[in-house]
Amino acid sequence: MTLISASQLEKNYKAGEVVVKALQSISFDIEPSSFVSFVGPSGSGKTTLLNLIGCLDKPTSGDLKIAETDVLSLNRRQSAVFRGEHIGFIFQDFNLIPVLTVYENIEYPLLMVRNTPAEERKNRVTELLEVVGMKEQKDKYPDQISGGQKQRVAVARALVTNPKLVLADEPTANLDKHTAYMVIELMKKMRDEFKTTFIFSTHDPKVVGEAEIIYTLEDGVIIDRQVKAGEKHD
Repeated sequence: MTLISASQLEKNYKAGEVVVKALQSISFDIEPSSFVSFVGPSGSGKTTLLNLIGCLDKPTSGDLKIAETDVLSLNRRQSAVFRGEHIGFIFQDFNLIPVLTVYENIEYPLLMVRNTPAEERKNRVTELLEVVGMKEQKDKYPDQISGGQKQRVAVARALVTNPKLVLADEPTANLDKHTAYMVIELMKKMRDEFKTTFIFSTHDPKVVGEAEIIYTLEDGVIIDRQVKAGEKHD
C-alpha cells in the first residue's frame, strides 16, 4: 500500500501582478515506513511541498492522497482532524511550550487532539520518554534542557499519537554535528520500532546522508530521485 501519492501538484502564488510558480508538475509515491528527504536550496519549494503533505495548505492543481484519503477534498476542519489522526510535526526551533514540563509537552497532543483517557496517556508518554532517553528529565522545563534534548522531546511529541507520517522541517538546523547525528539515529530507531514514515525538508548534508530516498528540488521542480536503501551512517 502506498502511503502518499502525489500527481502533478502545482502551487502558484500571486505577488502583485506576478504569478510565482512555487511547485510545478510534482509527482511521487512514498511507501509506509520510509525515510525520505526533500532537498534543495532556499526557494526551491521544499517547505511549500511539506505544507501540502501536512494538509496545512492546498495546491493550485493536482492530486494528493495520504493514507488512502483524498486530502484535497477535505475542508479546513476535516484537514485538522486528519492531521491529528495521521501526521506528526517536528520543527527546527523545537516549538516546545515553555510553561509545560517535558512530560506535559509530550502529553499535549493526546489532550488537545485526541482527548485520550488519563491512564492511556500516562502509558504512552512514559513509553516514549523511555525510548527517547528523557525519563530522568520528565519534570524539567524546556529552558532547563539542551537543544538536543529539546529535539528528542519534539520527536516524542510528534510520535505520541502514533501517526503514520512525521514531517520534519530542518530538524537539525539548530544542533551541532554530533547531536544532529544522534537525533537522526533516534528518528531511524523510531521508524523501525513504530513503522512511521519520516519526511524531511532540509539542505543539511547530515540529514541527506542518512535519508534512504532523496528527492532534489530546484525552482519548484523535482530534478532527481535517489534511492539509497540499506545504507547506514558510519
